[in-house]
Amino acid sequence: MKLSSAGRLPGAPRLRQRGGSHVRILLLAKLDFDVWGAHPCVWLERISSPLLTEALQIVYSAFVPVVLLMGLILWRQRRYSDFRYYAFLIPIGFLVSYVGYLLVPAKGPRFLLQHLQTQELRGLFVYDWLRSTLDRIESAYFDCFPSGHTEMTILAWWSSRAISPNLARGMFVYTLGIIFATVYLRYHYTVDVLAGAVVAGAVIWVAPRVYDALGGKQGKGAA
Repeated sequence: MKLSSAGRLPGAPRLRQRGGSHVRILLLAKLDFDVWGAHPCVWLERISSPLLTEALQIVYSAFVPVVLLMGLILWRQRRYSDFRYYAFLIPIGFLVSYVGYLLVPAKGPRFLLQHLQTQELRGLFVYDWLRSTLDRIESAYFDCFPSGHTEMTILAWWSSRAISPNLARGMFVYTLGIIFATVYLRYHYTVDVLAGAVVAGAVIWVAPRVYDALGGKQGKGAA
């Protein structure tokens, strides 16, 4: 897929954005198209249904409570060393994702590729409320790359291994649901998801070393 001479996707509306952010958005969409031979969020229309949309919006919207829940469980289990490390790990993850948003300010495919979608996403009961609530909270929308939902959920899943195998398995399934939801719901390009996973891996590797260097003491299950 080639960009037009004006630096736009063929047929794409003009995006009024700061600086070169529109170029970054176009490149993210182009990378997705070049890898898959289609825009994933457009292709996924063929399996779209109100029930699936409703379920995935709930999964996507629940990510902050789920991330916090891991810390609450560690606290309730009186695993204070693991809790303190988790309370260090999660802010580091958020910080790194926000640095990404500043370096690569970009909006998701629901803005750029809206003209290619042949049907609107429709849920059943709480879809519209959840989506509009998230829109109000994230009013700037320049939070596409990397996928913070992917990164933070992977960090929570990794940490859940210290709590119980069953919880870790459940969190793994939830993480896969989050990854699928980010693309299906048109919040992210797949390249954002990949970047979020890479960032999560980097944070998992670097954070223990930084924590130890700062004098923190990890619990046995924190690694």
